[in-house]
Amino acid sequence: MEDFREPCPWRIFEDCGGAFTLGAIGGGIFQAVKGFRNAPSGMSHRMRGSMTAIKTRAPQIGGGFAAWGGVFAMVDCGLIRVRGKEDPWNSITSGALTGAILSSRRGPVTMIGSGIMGGILLALMEGFGIMLTRFTSPSFPTGPQFAEEPAPGPAPIPTSPFGQYQ
Repeated sequence: MEDFREPCPWRIFEDCGGAFTLGAIGGGIFQAVKGFRNAPSGMSHRMRGSMTAIKTRAPQIGGGFAAWGGVFAMVDCGLIRVRGKEDPWNSITSGALTGAILSSRRGPVTMIGSGIMGGILLALMEGFGIMLTRFTSPSFPTGPQFAEEPAPGPAPIPTSPFGQYQ
């Protein structure tokens, strides 16, 4: 289905690293804005506050993303191994199980809620991916299909039940 992905044992490392990078960059941008806004007035104070917020929080946010990506990839690889096929149901189930696993220390109610939200989130992502693939594929009709117009040529001669017009 997806030929560009690494085989399963290496996919865990790839997803974990990619998730860390995404979390660190996105968290860095968010923390830069937050540190800039919360710092005292003056450009040097605001820049220093921005950099301090980035150095303090961006690695933590990246680590949280890496944990989610690593658990997701491990569950996904386990489901691929158990089920013997790779399809969107693996990702949806992996999202639900990852949400449940990562929130298991907060109790069963939170675990169930996080599992449901993880499954819904991954179902939306998979559905969007499938829809995008279908609309961008060359075999999918992109618009309304109309009958072909007749080739231009001489106009047909009108006829009547009594013969041709004169």
